[in-house]
Amino acid sequence: MKISPKLSSALKSETATSGVQLAAAAIIIALIFWRLQFSTDAICCGDFDGYYHVKWSRLLWEGLRNRSFPPIFTWLPLTTLNPRDYVDHHFLFHIFQISFTFGNGRLGAKIASVIFASVAVLSCYWLLVHHRIRYVLVWLVALLACSSPFLYRLNMAKAPPFAIVYLIGGFYLLFKRRYWLLAPLAFIFTLTYDMFVLLILAVLIWVAVIGWTERRFEWRPIVSVLAGTAAGFIINPYFPKNLNLFYQHLKMKLVLSDFSTKVGQEWSPYNSWEFIGNSVVACVAMVVGYIAFDHSDRKRAEHPLFFLIFSTALMIMTARWKRIAEYWPPFAVMFSAFALQPWLVGVRSVLTGLPKDVVEELQPFLDRDVTGPQPIAEDRRELARTIGAAVIAVALGVVLFFNLRVTMADIRSSESHDYYRAGATWMGANVTPAQLVFNTDWDDFPRLFYYDPSHNYVSGLDPTYLFDRDPALSKLYDRITLGDEEDPGPLIRDRFGARFVFTDNAHDKFFNNAIESGWFDIVYEDTECTILRIREQKGEPPPELPESGVINDDQEPLADEELPQNEQP
Repeated sequence: MKISPKLSSALKSETATSGVQLAAAAIIIALIFWRLQFSTDAICCGDFDGYYHVKWSRLLWEGLRNRSFPPIFTWLPLTTLNPRDYVDHHFLFHIFQISFTFGNGRLGAKIASVIFASVAVLSCYWLLVHHRIRYVLVWLVALLACSSPFLYRLNMAKAPPFAIVYLIGGFYLLFKRRYWLLAPLAFIFTLTYDMFVLLILAVLIWVAVIGWTERRFEWRPIVSVLAGTAAGFIINPYFPKNLNLFYQHLKMKLVLSDFSTKVGQEWSPYNSWEFIGNSVVACVAMVVGYIAFDHSDRKRAEHPLFFLIFSTALMIMTARWKRIAEYWPPFAVMFSAFALQPWLVGVRSVLTGLPKDVVEELQPFLDRDVTGPQPIAEDRRELARTIGAAVIAVALGVVLFFNLRVTMADIRSSESHDYYRAGATWMGANVTPAQLVFNTDWDDFPRLFYYDPSHNYVSGLDPTYLFDRDPALSKLYDRITLGDEEDPGPLIRDRFGARFVFTDNAHDKFFNNAIESGWFDIVYEDTECTILRIREQKGEPPPELPESGVINDDQEPLADEELPQNEQP
């Protein structure tokens, strides 16, 4: 069918409007994430994992440049991430981050976080614009205001923003029935991050929705996504070790009660009030979506039904694991948007805003007559809906304001960029390279790895990596660091093979046991950390440190200007 100039002009106008909306949204989103990200000078935030990611990305580049790819990961030899078994399950994420690691690694990681997080939120907004969801600017505010943990966690220098982008891409392909493209998408997703399981879940939900709306079994998306996932596992520099690590991840995170060692707090559940208070907009969006969802028209219900099931599944996961807080809230808002769309459009379609002759040309492609006169009552209802949308936008803006304040305060409370820097650089300058250092907190590893990559460490990235490799050693590690072993020196030396201990200043029970045992000398101390050296023989507890609190092997103060200041990641 030949498209008339008027119809072509109308479609171009609509495309231009969508482009302006997306451009404006991109600027707003980027400004918000920039402000949040630079609320702290550190690589954001909460945990220290971003330091590991940017450092490893840089080492990948150096491996490529030196024709040694992927480089050998030597820094956690007692864990399942030992040199023989190490798997980079964020492989493509680290590749994407390489271009941000040149020069100042801290600044590069922060800029990358702003870009990745902004693209993730913008992709959600793009899908709403693409499907012509009414009052789309209101939904943009809802996406940004949906949850303070969502804003917080997207600011972390980690891979979850890519997962959101890939999921939105998967939804688009499912809705357009371009199932064969799910294979390359799943391939890239699998190489980027192990949350590719959410794409598989989305495909299974879509197949169930098609089965209900069209009464047939649509097998093609299942074959495509599984083929792409399998290719991602096999065409992988870490195959077949990556299969075992993925299995271990599933076992660790889904059956936490089987492990005596704790995992990060992100894998713990929310309490009810915390869950609702942190994500009130997402919770309201779910309730509105449930109420607005109309199952009577099966064909039109496929998109809302898909989002209903998918967002409900994510909501249940979020209630169980805080870790899912960066996924559920935006999809809750999208569920509400798709469920409300038929009500917001009503009998008055967006097509009625086009010239009459243009609408008449489109009429053969429509399932109802939109060329007839519209009742005055409908105009009044449209005005009421517009006013209601404006009021809701203002209310959402207020919520967004408070969420931003809360999130900024949380990010600002993160430890500064220089936290542990002096202690780690002291080790780099004074401890023989390649020695194993006993770190008393597994989550200190990323900063130690960033500032002092010349040494190896006992535990890092996740305590279950040590547990899975050697459960007995992991339990001993817990007893020592919690202060349950009164004479830890020989155990650290003989069982772990370490002669130096790096500890924060919060492990009082461990520290007191160590000092009183007579096995340790304090070789470095500041307000953030203490470094202990195991003696050759047991003796008297060491004398108090000089006021500077920092001593080297010759018991002389180490001046601040002597500390290495290398900012390279």
